[in-house]
Amino acid sequence: MADHTEPAAHVDGDDVEIRSGLDRAVAGSTKFFAWAIFLAFLITVFEVISRYVFDEPTYWAHESTTFLIAAVFLIGGPIALARDKHIRVRIFYDTVSPRGRRLFDIVNSLIALVFFAGLAYAASIMSWKATHNPNGEIHFEGTGTSWNPPTPALLKILVLLCVSVMFVQTVMHLVKAVRRHAPGPTDATREK
Repeated sequence: MADHTEPAAHVDGDDVEIRSGLDRAVAGSTKFFAWAIFLAFLITVFEVISRYVFDEPTYWAHESTTFLIAAVFLIGGPIALARDKHIRVRIFYDTVSPRGRRLFDIVNSLIALVFFAGLAYAASIMSWKATHNPNGEIHFEGTGTSWNPPTPALLKILVLLCVSVMFVQTVMHLVKAVRRHAPGPTDATREK
């Protein structure tokens, strides 16, 4: 029986295993988020020039840059999971058979599902409190500065979104790991 794993997909110059359409979409979003980092850089350059050349500091640059970099950092979780670049204890993973790797993938996915479910629950409470006042009316939490943008509320919503995406990705990876055929001793003798 042949192994049903798909060949590695070519994404942004890396040979990575893209395991689902959702992973492909998430991994493909990296170019968009790279522009967010570039925008944060431009805002910082603008602030430095405004402050030190024209002696006119802005009141919005620091909060804008912080928001953009925090948002890109949060998106890094789903991107790492999509590209299969998350942390693994390679000393164990690389020394076991394909059947052992399959078992590690299943156990890892189950543990990750519990973790992401807990994070999603906490993030849903956190984002509700950040977007609603105690009476239940919509009111986005601000930074409390003179500009007071709603970036804390937006980041808490993004935490919920990213954790939810990672939960769905992990379910898809678990299904793929369960369905994946790991050649056993009988398969190796049949091929010879």
